[in-house]
Amino acid sequence: MNRLNVLLIESDPTCGFMENALIAEGFKCLKSHYDPSFLALIKQITPDMLIFNLQSPSKKLLADLQTQQKLSAIPVIMFATDDNSDTIHQVIKAEVCVYIVNGLDVKRLNSIVSVAIARFKHNQALKQELDEAVAKLEDRKLIDRAKAILIKTQNFTEDEAYHTLRKLAMDRHISLGEMAKNVLVMSELFK
Repeated sequence: MNRLNVLLIESDPTCGFMENALIAEGFKCLKSHYDPSFLALIKQITPDMLIFNLQSPSKKLLADLQTQQKLSAIPVIMFATDDNSDTIHQVIKAEVCVYIVNGLDVKRLNSIVSVAIARFKHNQALKQELDEAVAKLEDRKLIDRAKAILIKTQNFTEDEAYHTLRKLAMDRHISLGEMAKNVLVMSELFK
């Protein structure tokens, strides 16, 4: 049985269909409606997943979702009736994992949740890989700049400059990128 904590946001608070379907599938469900305290509510209850059931997501809701995903990313499923391509583009930009237009077949709920979770994990892994690649590229640039300073000021060859940076980093138990930053800062002091 699923024990995910789901925050269900519905535009019609009197409709219990989605809430009942989630509970029947074993999810712990807290139902609410979208209002200005949306981000505070998420922070307070820390759900495992957000599910929206509404006509069309407002620009404010999508902006809040983007903010939420930057603060603490979680899987998001959205059921809506709006099939406008601009809305769909904005929904994707807000990092909604699954956007379903016009309805839900209760028999598909578990598979929809599974797809959302799998897509979320995949996207998080891609973001982490991208962040690591960007950090490595930044370190590489810093290292190249630090080597250039050592070559210019100490008359080192490129190999000597690199090995000196590497030895200094190892002696200080810091990364090569951090050592390169230190060399750059020191070179600025002596200008």
